[in-house]
Amino acid sequence: MSAATKPRKALQSSKTSVTFQPFKNRTTFQSSELSRSSADVFAAAADHPVRVTRRDGESLVLMSESADAARISLLELAAQLVAVSTSTEGTLAARMSDRFPWMLALSAADQEACADDVLAAARASFATNQPHLAIAELTSWRETATAIAAGLGKEPVECLDDAEAVERP
Repeated sequence: MSAATKPRKALQSSKTSVTFQPFKNRTTFQSSELSRSSADVFAAAADHPVRVTRRDGESLVLMSESADAARISLLELAAQLVAVSTSTEGTLAARMSDRFPWMLALSAADQEACADDVLAAARASFATNQPHLAIAELTSWRETATAIAAGLGKEPVECLDDAEAVERP
């Protein structure tokens, strides 16, 4: 083996043995890393919840306040949906309208669609651990109901049939 070949092989073997994982993509850190390079751990936790393992106790989870708020909102929605689903009186839409009074601004068909959509999004959120799915669906329907209650959308929509040429700026 020549001297020129040895360093290249050593370099190749060192590349394959070292797996570089950026701090931001990691989900687990040792507690010693939290004290040595807290900025990197905090950057990862700002992006997604991270587990901090400890030798002397149970692991801890570090997450942003917005991630915690989303988790709490999802649990509150879950509590409402469990209460709605355990009742047997009336339709699902009627039971949900009782828990979410803003749904009363929607038409009967939209109340049914809202109930189905929110329930499906909640199931997806629970299954994928993505709270934003259910929260976004609920917020979207609530904003729609608010707009309807404010009288938006009652005016007929004027469609323009002829395309007008506009000069390029």
